[in-house]
Formats: sequence, C-alpha cells, structure tokens
Amino acid sequence: MDIEPTLEASMNTTAAGHDIVTTETTLQVEGMTCASCVARVEKVLRKVPGVSGASVNLATERATIQALATVPTAALKGAIEKAGYVAKEVQDVKALPAAGLPAWWPVAVSGALTLPLVLPMLLQLFGVIWMPDGWLQLALATPVQFWLGARFYRAGWKAVLAKAGNMDLLVALGTSAAYGLSVYLLFRHAGHGMPHLYFEASAAVITLVLLGKWLEQRAKGQTADAIRALNALRPTTARVRRGDAELDIPVEQVRVGDLVIVRPGDRVAVDGEVVEGRSHVDESLITGESLPVARGMGDKVTGGSINAEGALVVRTRAIGAETTLARIIRMVESAQAAKAPIQRIVDRVSAVFVPVVLGIALLTFLGWVGYSGDWEHSLINAVAVLVIACPCALGLATPTAIMAGTGVAARHGILIKDAEALEVAHAVTVVAFDKTGTLTEGRPSLAAVVAAQGSTRDEVLGLAAALQKSSSHPLAVAVMEQVRHERLTVPEVRDAQALPGRGVQGVVRGHTLALGSTRLLRELGLDAGALQAEAQQLGQQGRTVSWLVRSDAGQQCLLGLLAFGDSVKPAALAAVSRLHQLGIRTVMLTGDNRGAAEAVARELGIDEVRAEVLPGDKAAVVKALRDAGEVVAFVGDGLNDGPALAAASVSYAMAGGADVATETAGITLMRGDPRLVADSLDVSRRTYSKIKQGLFWAFGYNVLGIPLAALGLLNPVIAGAAMAFSSVSVVLNALTLRRWRGVADGHAAAPGEQRRGTMTV
Repeated sequence: MDIEPTLEASMNTTAAGHDIVTTETTLQVEGMTCASCVARVEKVLRKVPGVSGASVNLATERATIQALATVPTAALKGAIEKAGYVAKEVQDVKALPAAGLPAWWPVAVSGALTLPLVLPMLLQLFGVIWMPDGWLQLALATPVQFWLGARFYRAGWKAVLAKAGNMDLLVALGTSAAYGLSVYLLFRHAGHGMPHLYFEASAAVITLVLLGKWLEQRAKGQTADAIRALNALRPTTARVRRGDAELDIPVEQVRVGDLVIVRPGDRVAVDGEVVEGRSHVDESLITGESLPVARGMGDKVTGGSINAEGALVVRTRAIGAETTLARIIRMVESAQAAKAPIQRIVDRVSAVFVPVVLGIALLTFLGWVGYSGDWEHSLINAVAVLVIACPCALGLATPTAIMAGTGVAARHGILIKDAEALEVAHAVTVVAFDKTGTLTEGRPSLAAVVAAQGSTRDEVLGLAAALQKSSSHPLAVAVMEQVRHERLTVPEVRDAQALPGRGVQGVVRGHTLALGSTRLLRELGLDAGALQAEAQQLGQQGRTVSWLVRSDAGQQCLLGLLAFGDSVKPAALAAVSRLHQLGIRTVMLTGDNRGAAEAVARELGIDEVRAEVLPGDKAAVVKALRDAGEVVAFVGDGLNDGPALAAASVSYAMAGGADVATETAGITLMRGDPRLVADSLDVSRRTYSKIKQGLFWAFGYNVLGIPLAALGLLNPVIAGAAMAFSSVSVVLNALTLRRWRGVADGHAAAPGEQRRGTMTV
C-alpha cells in the first residue's frame, strides 16, 4: 500500500516555462475559541503574499496552509500572532505530562467564589430570604471578573485590535456591563438601602463559561483517541542482528535491509518481510481485523502489529516516515484537519455573527429604554443577549463529527483521506465493484486447458506460459504455478508486450502468438469453431476463458483455450446484502467474460453486470451513472481501476492493490473485506447525521435564545449556562460515534445471520 504524505508535501506545477513549487504547512494555533476566530486566522493567512489557500480546524486547533516554497514559516506564524493568537510548528507541540496546578483549578476557584453569590437564588426556592452584604458581593465577584476572567479580556482586546469579534468579546462585554452596573448601584445607594445587584450574573456567567470550555477541551481530547492509539503503536527500540550479535537499538537507527528480531509478545518495529520463523500476528489496530493472521517466510509484516507465539526475523523494507503506520497516521491527521464542504455555511455565518449580535444587543438596550425608561433593566436584557450568543457550537459541530467519524473508521480498518469523501459517501446510491481481487480472492487457478485440433494440451500450456512468464498478472501467476507443478519446459519469448484490456502477445519459436480475452478473439476476426461449445460451458460455470492464437504472415490460427477459476470472497455476499439493506444498488464492472461475470453476480445478488469492459470504459460507465443522477462509489484494487476511481463520486481502494489505486482513492480499506464498503457508508451516514444535528442545535439555539434574551425572558445566569453547555453538548453528541460497530467488526456473520452496523451502548 502506498499512501502519499499530506503534511509538508511538495507539489510542482509549471507556469510560463518555470517550475513553481508550492508546499503545504501545518501549524498549531492556540487561543481560538469559536468559529469567528477560525475565520479571522484564515483571513490573515490568505493575505500573506505567496499563500494560495488556508484552512483552519477549530477542533484540532490546526491551520493548514498552501503557499509558495519561498514563503517562510516565520511569516505565517507572524501573521497568526499579529491577529492575536499563538502559532507553533506541529513538531514543537509536545504531549508533556501535566505540571503544576491541574487544568480544572480556575473552574474550582471561580465556582467557590461564585457559590455565595448565587446561593440566595437557590434559597429563595425554599422560601428562605438571605442576601450577602453588597461589599462582600463586590469582594467575591472582583477576582472572578478580573483574575479568572482575564482570558476573556485579553482575547477580546486582541479581537478589537484586529477589527473583528469573537466569543470572548461577547463574554467580556456582557459580564463587564453586569459588573459595572452592580458597582454603580453599590456606590450610588451605599447607606440608603441596598437595591438588587447583579454581581451573581457576571460571576456565574464567567464560571459557567470556564466550566463549559474545560468540559469542551476534555471532550475534544477524546476525539483524537484514534491518533493517540496509532501513535501508541510506534515501538521505540528494535532488536537488530548485526553479524553474530543481537543489539537493542533505538528504532530511528534501524536501516533498510537490517534484520530485526521480533520475539513472542513484542511489537513489530519495522515494515518488512519475514525471512525466518513462523507465527501469528495481531494487526487489529492497523487493519481492524480482530483475528491474528499467520505469517511465515516471504510474508510481509507491518510495524506496530504484535507478534504472538513464535520468533520472527524480519528484513526491513521501510523505516520512519515511509512505514505503513506513519502513513496511516498522516492520512488520519489530514482527514481530521480538513474541512467538509458543509462547513462553508458556517464560515459565512460566523463572518457576520459577532457584529450582528452586538447590533441586536444595542437595539435591545435602546428598545427597552424607550419602552420602560428603566435603563438598568434594559442593560441587563442587553447583557443576556451578549451572553447567550455563542458561535462556539457553530464552529465545533462539523470538525468534531469529522474527527470522531474518521477516528472510529480508522480503528475499524477504514482510512478516509479527506473530509469531503466522508461527507459525500452518505449520499451514495450506487456502488460499482471491480470483480477480481475485490469481490473475488484475486488468486485464480488454472481450471482447464483445451487444445484445438492439431495442437496438444502441453503445447498450449507451454506456449501460454512463455508469453506470461515475465508477468505478475494473477492469471499469469496461475499459469506459471501449473507449469511448475507439471514440470513442463517453457520456451523463450521475444518482444513480449501487453495488449491493454485484451491480453499479451510475443514471438515464440519464430511465431507471433497472442493470449487474450474473447474481445481479442473478436477483434482478430477469428471463429472459435469447435471450441465454442466448450468455452460456453466453462463460462456458464463461472470460468474466465483466455484464447491462444498464432498469427504468421497474415494467417491466423486458434491453438486452444485456457480456463481460470477465482473463488468469491466469503464476506462478499454479506457485503452486497448489507448494501441492499442500506437501499444502495450494486453494479459489477469487469474485463472478464460475460459468463464468468454473471456467475459471480448470481452468487452474490449483484443488481447489474457490465462484462468485457476495457479500463477506459469502466470510467465511462461510472460517468454515465453519474450523468444519470446517481452518486457513485467505485471499489477497485488494480492498476486498470485508476480511471474509474478518479471518475467516481467516492472511490475505494483495497489495501494490497496497485499503488495507483490507493493514491487515487479517497478511502482505503486496510484489509480486503468488501463488507468494509458498507461499513464506511454507514459511518458516513451517521457522521453526516451528527453534523446536521450539531448545526441544527447550534443555529436553533441562537435563533431561539437571542430573541428570548432580547424580550427580557432570560436571566443572564441562565443565558450563561445555556451558552456554556451548547458547545459541550455538540461535542458530546459527536462523540457518540465512537461507540459505532460495523458489519465487518469482530466475528464473521453466522450462516443466515446478517450483522448490521450498530451503535452499541
């Protein structure tokens, strides 16, 4: 599997005859609190000369910037810091153990100071009237306002300097108004009977917002569990055989070609190939496969997997950033940092959110003053508007759901390259499968060799092997295995070349030979003659038929045919059945003959079959389905699947297939289980549902809460509590995705049982 790095990746383009090199840089951004902050950071980054694009994710607190290679990182960091935030390079951000006071201490201190202020409100519920002295209220509220609430002033002031607004500005303005009004009333009425003060409102709002942010950070941290789990798989040391000695060295010092000893119970330290020993290896956290897999001489192993009972010696094939685990981590990080298309709605709203709220608060104050003439009550209503309005939930709804969805998918062996693939997959109406290696095992065996009149079976098999002995195609491998088994002599071949979508040809013993599909036979204008009935019978049995033809001086002669069998994957029937349960139509596209294709389709219940399709025609079929209004997912694993993968709405590549497939596909399935296709669509539907739920509650909360506050129907304390917990509820709702289980999860379905994707409690 070859997954291209997405972080710090370089891309070359050509303009006016010169190479223009652009790079993608990721920075950690600290100090963002809401969607308005995200919009401001993106805006300042795009103004940096040489920057072509910038995307900021509130949940991961990361900015991804596309810029010319000549743009220094310092310029990007400077732009972010000028906007009022702290920017760091990702490699500088370390997961250090907590030192000093715990993260919750501001919440605890603020709560302790606020409790005596709100206690009278609670006592009134039981008929007890008690009010602390006004000067005591001032003493309790002041440290909450200016010490524990200083973060809101700092962030709000930076927003003002940047000519923008954010949640911190709204909180700072609202609580300052309530605190200032209380101080004014305290001094004005000192010694003349104390009126109701609003210290409890300002202190409670700050306490509740601090509590909400702390809970939010804890919940957001859980969305990154997938990355932490993958990082935990990285071994730190490796036992390497150097000569006759075995040395324990840091894994960074291992080199390609080194022999690494993997003892029972150890994690495999590198990607490599087993050269000694036999064992079972647990790859569950990489592939999602729950059962250990057998590994022996010549088998590949992946760094991070766990060796079971036997010792292995592994020859290192990849180290560091080139290992499968490192590439998986980069892919998941990239998907979690990306923005889904639906996020554009939020971006447009957040750009005007704070100015609109400030305007509504001003109109509320003026309206109530004009209506009642009581400027104190009018100010409190305006404060409630400022406090309840919160763009945090808007900013968190999409990225937290994307992070949770891609994270749970990765844990089940589904790697999603970008957020757009995850979002689009929910709407898929047709899944088009390649056949060989996707629905079938992809390891065909030679089922029959039939010679035409004038030829012998061994001659046909030997000539076919000559044409294919340098090929790695599954059919060629099957032919060579049979030849080795029968110990036949294979003649030499000259000028061997592939005929795309048709077969191969070459010169053997002075004769031009071709071995290929029924399409090739038709294009050559040859009649199958007496072999036609045999070919039809084999095709009805699900066999793939290849024809051996000799062409000399314009004279063409049919020498015989070879028939291949390829067994259907055990999980394929459950995969197709699950897709039908989800209301999705299935199509199979294959270059194989129609008889073999239809036999597989009948066995699996495939809705539509397109057989004898050339690689370029697969893409045309996918495009035709999309033109008919379908949202098409294509699943393939071969080199010839690249065009169809690129043409699909959502593309899937089976791990272990051709590199071009995994590079082109938006989603990579880490094991060759077609049930993962249905699982990924189920994850996408649930993720998209969480996005819509989050945005609905975020928009609905503000649409309902702001008018209620403007009408004087909300106390600022209640408004503060609602604002604090709106973003927390959005994040916690997204986190329910972590309980998802798929049809391909755990044990295989028992005969007659169809395990459905479920959210387990």
